[in-house]
Amino acid sequence: MQENRTVEARYSDDGYVFPIDIVDTSDAAALRADLESAEAELANDPERLALLRSYPDRLLPSFDNLVRHPKLIEHASKVLGPDLMVWSAALFIKEANSPKIVSWHQDLTYWGLDDAEETTCWVALSDVSIASGAMKFVPGSHKVSAVDHVDTFDDNNLLSRGQEIAVDVNENDAIAVELTPGQASMHHGHLFHASGPNTTDDRRIGAAIRYIKASMKQQDGTQSLVAHVSGEDRWGHFKIAQPPKGRLHEDDFEACRQDAQAKRHILYAGAKQDGGTRY
Repeated sequence: MQENRTVEARYSDDGYVFPIDIVDTSDAAALRADLESAEAELANDPERLALLRSYPDRLLPSFDNLVRHPKLIEHASKVLGPDLMVWSAALFIKEANSPKIVSWHQDLTYWGLDDAEETTCWVALSDVSIASGAMKFVPGSHKVSAVDHVDTFDDNNLLSRGQEIAVDVNENDAIAVELTPGQASMHHGHLFHASGPNTTDDRRIGAAIRYIKASMKQQDGTQSLVAHVSGEDRWGHFKIAQPPKGRLHEDDFEACRQDAQAKRHILYAGAKQDGGTRY
């Protein structure tokens, strides 16, 4: 039984662990309220709104605190060790009654990192059910390492390139990752996962916090912007972000803007078009 295995064993065998209780429902509601207030403030500024959704931890102190939460650090450290960076903490939002989906994919496909020492902690800020478009995992699929993907650039796909695994995935093998606000899942960067549309009357909101070992680097030598959240950085492979100077501070927007240009170059390397909505 899964509950009789350690976090490390479950992660090694299955490629994921859930549910993990991170914050209580009131704290999750406060994070959501802060985000939605910021979205409202930026409603007429699409460029900054896009940056907010890609870099909530760099623009909102509440989300910077979230990526440094002791319970998240504890779980990420169990599978990656003590020296941790946050490579990204992007939001994945499906509006109420939205056709938006995430196709079957592996996280590390286009990130340009030199190793697979990464784990994604996906923190729910709303109820996450099958009806609202919960993630689906294929247990053990992380063991096949990287597989080929194709780019779809589908308008309804939330991924940067609409990337999709170029092999058949048996939906009957998938496990639905249902979470309550404040809970998280943790999955390996090579795990096959996807999610369907949101057929409910509420938004489905989650922060995908990507923890990496501090020893990793971008293959092309880019020093992308990361948060150093645990242990030591003895390597100097990344540009270390300072905590936000304030809430939606212009200096922080500019730092994110510069990093977005670098990440766009990485994420769209080799693509036939540069038409995605992320970065």
